Amino acid sequence: MRIIAGRHKGRTLAAPKGRRTRPTAARAREGLFNMLAHGSYGQDGGSAIAQTDVLEAFAGSGAFAFEALSRGARSATLLDLDELAVDTARDNAVRLGERETTRIRRMDATRPRAAKRAHGLVFLDPPYGSKLGAKALQALALKGWIARGALVIVEVAAGEAFQPPAGFEPLAERSFGAARFVLMRYGGEGGAPPETASAGG
Repeated sequence: MRIIAGRHKGRTLAAPKGRRTRPTAARAREGLFNMLAHGSYGQDGGSAIAQTDVLEAFAGSGAFAFEALSRGARSATLLDLDELAVDTARDNAVRLGERETTRIRRMDATRPRAAKRAHGLVFLDPPYGSKLGAKALQALALKGWIARGALVIVEVAAGEAFQPPAGFEPLAERSFGAARFVLMRYGGEGGAPPETASAGG
């Protein structure tokens, strides 16, 4: 698994061994990041990545977060309950020289602790068919992890039903092979995010 673009382009990421995590396919990740960079989803109508504090829950290796950092995100927080995934994400941060820009926490995204900062770009990749995405979004929002006006993405299986919880406005859906990305805005359009100078956790 490699970083697709940006300052870490071509760098290799380790993935947790075994079947407990399911890395997003490179083609799907590339398609998603093209949308984020060029789809006018940012607060100012531009890139949704540049100088943004990123939260990745059910993070696994942290591929989304590290790709975002490679493309100009300001910081990233990674949450995963699996100890092996957390260790792998930490190794990837060291490998890329991103220890200072990342915070990696072993935490259940459906029962998170209170955040220190909210995040402007949020990505969730729960196990397909688990129906944990909406539950985690509600919990993360309640505990302050998601900034008002944040762009939120949940990855589900291509044919899997997903209903955004209250407070999350659907924006778009895109399918790439087996993956479908549901893009939402938290708190409605026009809401300025609270301070996001550093990531939470």
